[in-house]
Amino acid sequence: MNLTLTPFTNLVVLAQAAPSPGGGGLVQFLPIVFMFAAMYFFIIAPQRKKQKEHDKMVSELKSGEEVVTNGGIYGTITNVKDDRFVLKIADNTKIEVTKTCIAMVLGKGAKT
Repeated sequence: MNLTLTPFTNLVVLAQAAPSPGGGGLVQFLPIVFMFAAMYFFIIAPQRKKQKEHDKMVSELKSGEEVVTNGGIYGTITNVKDDRFVLKIADNTKIEVTKTCIAMVLGKGAKT
């Protein structure tokens, strides 16, 4: 039996001997995993921290403290209810606002 190798048969033999590139499923998803991890650390985690600080600030508010609402209304807390505050914004003028709409605390006993 006489075997002669031609350039074409060399290519066929080399193509069959080449290993298949199978990196696995995890390698393909690593960029997506890294992207979600970056989103968590740059967007979600700071927002959760800010929300916890705001919840703590609102839970510590008492009557007599001057606050500013998200709408820009300055007032002094006169009464604390379960889910809202009563604010005195002028003489003989009081409004009720939800606890979540308090943006910041200015101080205690300041005049409006």
